Amino acid sequence: MNFFSFRFLFPKINSFQATKQIAHALSKTGIAVVSAVLLCLLSLPPLWANDSQSARRIISTSPSITETLFELGLADRVIAVTDFCKYPHAACQLPSIGGMINPSMETVVSLNPDLIVHPSGNQRIASNAKSLGIQALAVDMGNLAEIFASIKKLGTALNCQESAKKLLGSLKKGIAFYKERHLPKKEVLLLLGDSSDPSRDLYAAGPGTFLNELLNIAGGNNIVRSSPARYPKLSKEYIIEKSPEIIIEAGPKSDLSQKEINLRIQDWGRFPTIKAVKNKQIHFIGADYILIPGPRLLKIIERFSKAIHPNLFADSEKKASSNP
Repeated sequence: MNFFSFRFLFPKINSFQATKQIAHALSKTGIAVVSAVLLCLLSLPPLWANDSQSARRIISTSPSITETLFELGLADRVIAVTDFCKYPHAACQLPSIGGMINPSMETVVSLNPDLIVHPSGNQRIASNAKSLGIQALAVDMGNLAEIFASIKKLGTALNCQESAKKLLGSLKKGIAFYKERHLPKKEVLLLLGDSSDPSRDLYAAGPGTFLNELLNIAGGNNIVRSSPARYPKLSKEYIIEKSPEIIIEAGPKSDLSQKEINLRIQDWGRFPTIKAVKNKQIHFIGADYILIPGPRLLKIIERFSKAIHPNLFADSEKKASSNP
């Protein structure tokens, strides 16, 4: 029997499972040498791999990828996500493969996927997928250009070009709305809300990040301009020296009650020379989407804009509510 004809004995399983079952069947018939050779093939990419356009069982390995896949109308093809994928609600109902950096490959194999979509920086997932004979697709979402390119790449790879085109058009139109308003610039510090004590060193969004770009579109000048790190650690001395007009703390740990916000502002009061502290311009954004590069980036710009230019947007909302 020709080797490749064995594939047709297992039409509904992936290459990893097929090879194991073929080897097992052969070993039971006494063909031990051929069985051993087939098991060695587990480390090689399959020659019969499906094209990604026909992938029906997709695993997403990051929140931004999950949100993008669902926004592209591929919900029925996504079979698993990570512990960190919290949106949309339907994604939370799917099986989890664990963390983003080091997911459970045993769980991955048990789910019988035909495609894993992962961030390009995660070489461990790419390597494991290759060794298991599972097709993998890498995407980048570190900045706006990468986000747009990844949406287009997913649209082409998964045969949903029209949905990708529609999503890109909507995002670019929304960004243009803010750019055309020519919002006056203010010096802003954007902190990732990972510490409850502003006297400690804090992490900020720096150059080259999608958050820095969205902050700029929203009318902010990031005080972190020349850092070689995308998300540098800042000392309190640096923040005091730069004295930003606005401080925005963003992230899951910034989802605070009013009592907790008051305590945080009181903590910042230890540094009265900072303009944002002096003028009470410290804002907390704890929305679940705030640090996720993906389809909800317009919501991020909106939140940044309202924090940086509250009066401008308050006036706009008043006008809108007064006109039926």
